[in-house]
Amino acid sequence: MNPFSLQDKTILITGASSGIGKCTAIECSKMGANVILTARNVERLTETLSMMEGENHKIVVCDQTIEEQIEGLVKEIVKIDGLFLCSGIGKTLPFQFCSKEKFNEVYVVNFFAPIELLRLLVKKKKLADKSSVVFVSSIAGSGSFNIGNSIYGSSKAALNSMMKFCAVELAKKQIRVNCICPGMIDTPLIHNGSLSEEQLQKDMETYPLKRYGTPNDIANGAIYLLSDASSWITGHTLVIDGGKTI
Repeated sequence: MNPFSLQDKTILITGASSGIGKCTAIECSKMGANVILTARNVERLTETLSMMEGENHKIVVCDQTIEEQIEGLVKEIVKIDGLFLCSGIGKTLPFQFCSKEKFNEVYVVNFFAPIELLRLLVKKKKLADKSSVVFVSSIAGSGSFNIGNSIYGSSKAALNSMMKFCAVELAKKQIRVNCICPGMIDTPLIHNGSLSEEQLQKDMETYPLKRYGTPNDIANGAIYLLSDASSWITGHTLVIDGGKTI
């Protein structure tokens, strides 16, 4: 049997309406998984679903910044074999202009929401034996410290640390917990005007492989960590960054 297969595994993917989450949902379906898609936008989730293989998939609309909706999502779940936590937002701001409100805005999405979802799934015994949890973090929280990125980077650093605590605590249940730290990924998000195309091109040249990553690069790493091929890996940070943090 292919150890990378996700055949008959049920995987919950947050942030499945766009970017890395969308791509990972599609690729997991190709590997045989039954996928539960969640995000805030039902139209975009429906678009993701239309691109997936197989029929045993499900959409659950959820705004993870609202605790009642997280609780509702958990109630919709019977049992899952994998959890891919991909929701996140960024904010670029010099440290002197940061505020508690701006930190909260990012931390609620990047840290508190995925941790609360995982906590409730564990508490309600919704994670199957030998299941796998994968957080999407960033090299901004582990080895790439840039001016103006303190809010986003520190939220991901907190996530990296919490992942290890969760890995230790959940190991007794044979639940593995890991995270992926991507470098810059070429999605519509990076072309939103925060950086000019010239600035993006200049930054791309700092990567040894001379390109940004694609959502598929991260999806492939996610499939590995969600599959039985990584059954002896927990508490690990998988850096996928084209050599940026060498």
